[in-house]
Amino acid sequence: MEFDIVTTFPGMLEGPFSHSIVRRAQDRGLVAVRVHDLRDYASDRHRKVDDVPYGGGGGMVLMPGPLFAAVESIKGRFPSKSSRTILLCPQGVRYDQEEAKRLVSYSRLILICGRYEGVDERVRESLADEEISIGDYVLTGGEIPAMVVVDSLTRLLPGALGDEDAARNDSFYAGRLDHPHYTRPRDFRGLKVPEILRSGHHEEIAAWREAQALEATARKRPDLLTGAGRKPGADRDH
Repeated sequence: MEFDIVTTFPGMLEGPFSHSIVRRAQDRGLVAVRVHDLRDYASDRHRKVDDVPYGGGGGMVLMPGPLFAAVESIKGRFPSKSSRTILLCPQGVRYDQEEAKRLVSYSRLILICGRYEGVDERVRESLADEEISIGDYVLTGGEIPAMVVVDSLTRLLPGALGDEDAARNDSFYAGRLDHPHYTRPRDFRGLKVPEILRSGHHEEIAAWREAQALEATARKRPDLLTGAGRKPGADRDH
C-alpha cells in the first residue's frame, strides 16, 4: 500500500515512519510512504501556500493552487490502480477501525494535511474524495492524523505484524475491546496471573478471553455493543 502525504511541515513526519512496524513494513516492501512539501508546489518565488480569508477574520487559509498542483503531480508521477484523496480536518467522518478496514482496500491514499484556519473550500469540493477526522478535538494540523492513518492501516496489511491474525485480536477490530494480557512474573506484589492462563487448556483460555473482552467492553465502552458508537458514513460504499 502507498501513502502520499501532502504537508507544510514535512519534518514532523520524518521520525514516526522510521521506527517499529511501519519501518519494518517499508523494509519488506509492504508499504511505501512518501512525504511531499506543499511549498514545492507554490507558484511564486516566496513559496507561498496560504493567504488571508475573503470576508475577513483571523488566521490564514491554505490556497487551492498549490494543493491541486501537488495532488495532480502525485497522481501523474505515481499511478495507482485504486487511489483515494483524503483531507484530514475536523469536519470529516470520525475515524475508527471500521473506517480503517474500508480504506485498507485501496492501493494508495493521498493524505492532505490541513493547517492554519483551514483549506480553501474548493479543495474540499473538487479535490478531496472524502474528509476524515480522528476525533472531536482541535489539533494544530493534519500531520498527527496522517500518522494515525498510516500506522493503523499498516497494521492491517498481511505480513506487517508477522502473525497474520494479530491485528484481528486488537481492540475495536471485532467491535469490542481486547482481553487482559499478562506476562512474567506470575506473582507481582501479591497480584497474580489468573490460573486459567497457566492451565494449558487452549479452548478454555480462548473462552475466558472472549468473556473478559465482552465484560470489559460492556463496562468501559457499552456503546460498542449497542452500535451507538458507530457514526454516519461508516457503512458507505467505496
